[in-house]
Amino acid sequence: MADAAGTAAVFVDLWLRADAAVPDSPVAVAVRAMAPAAELPRRSRPEAAAPGAVRVVPVRTTSTPVGWTVVVAALGDTARTASPSTGEAPERTSDTAAVARYFAVSGTGGQNGGPVAISGSPAEVAAPSTAPAPPSPYTRPVPAGDALGTTVGEFLRAYLASGQATAPERYLSPGVRLSVPAAAYARVDVEEVAADTDQAAAKAVPGDGARARVRVLVSGEDRAGSRWPLVYRLEMTARAGRWEVSAMDAGTASSAPTPAASAQAGVQ
Repeated sequence: MADAAGTAAVFVDLWLRADAAVPDSPVAVAVRAMAPAAELPRRSRPEAAAPGAVRVVPVRTTSTPVGWTVVVAALGDTARTASPSTGEAPERTSDTAAVARYFAVSGTGGQNGGPVAISGSPAEVAAPSTAPAPPSPYTRPVPAGDALGTTVGEFLRAYLASGQATAPERYLSPGVRLSVPAAAYARVDVEEVAADTDQAAAKAVPGDGARARVRVLVSGEDRAGSRWPLVYRLEMTARAGRWEVSAMDAGTASSAPTPAASAQAGVQ
């Protein structure tokens, strides 16, 4: 099946940069090739160029009685791109522009590998609604100096910061593999640790096999001095009198696969 979401995203990207005053421009021709019935935006003056959309992302696809509708987010800033008539970039203005705009694109086709047809110009719409957040299961504060708090703090510093004497593998359960991020932080501070079970907040480590899920709020400072608030959700397992990391919700920690699977997946 053809990708209606991807086609809609490309169409909106082109449409935002088109100008009815320059109907023969490469951008306008591309828009009309995708949707012959589409009307082009008309700038307030010839030198006014398209909004500086830097990324276009499909966020929702729904079926309609006659086809489909894709809602696309156009992420940009107040900068304006080069004029389609002169090719020169106008000066940045002080006008406030939306950082995210949403457009609905309707069309048909795409079944059984067939082509996709866009019915016409997009419609500007409100942002898709979001579901209310469920109650958090992490209701038990974990003191930073307790066994579990100390382990997750040391693990995330080894995972995120460069120049650590201890590798993050030291804190993993047997058989768990971990890929570390490419970017290294100059400093990592653990702001808060919370768990979903009372035994995780106890000073003593429970018996082997006991499990707890924790949410860790971290502040990472990069080499330029900017600070980034990060949230990690870990599954911890008790073994031999200490807590170990057995899973990470970010999907980078997993049980060790077989040698054949490791070679196929490129696991190191």
